Amino acid sequence: MTVTVNAKTYTADSFQKDRIAYTGAAKTASVKDDLSLARQAAKPTISFSGLSRTEAKLTRTLTLTGALTPTGDVIAAFNVSVPVGYTAADIDAVLDDMGSYIASAPFKVHVKTQKISF
Repeated sequence: MTVTVNAKTYTADSFQKDRIAYTGAAKTASVKDDLSLARQAAKPTISFSGLSRTEAKLTRTLTLTGALTPTGDVIAAFNVSVPVGYTAADIDAVLDDMGSYIASAPFKVHVKTQKISF
């Protein structure tokens, strides 16, 4: 089982209940190139149908310049909590908007400089 992200292929490597870890082509004993997908079922109460949760997490080892160590890991995680009873169109709209924002210049500035006011 594989997942493709921007022409990079990740192969299923580890299976746990509600989580699968994938490894990328750059993965070695000392370099991380990992993708994981996880889920959590909704937990309804007497007055609320609950939220289902998903997570996609990418961890990659970077070569560093001007740092105290030669390498370090970057971790990008995206968590989504969805109320039971959603429509597919609503979720598509939210994910399209968030995906567009993550790919935008302001978000890249936010990550690189930690600027939160524009």
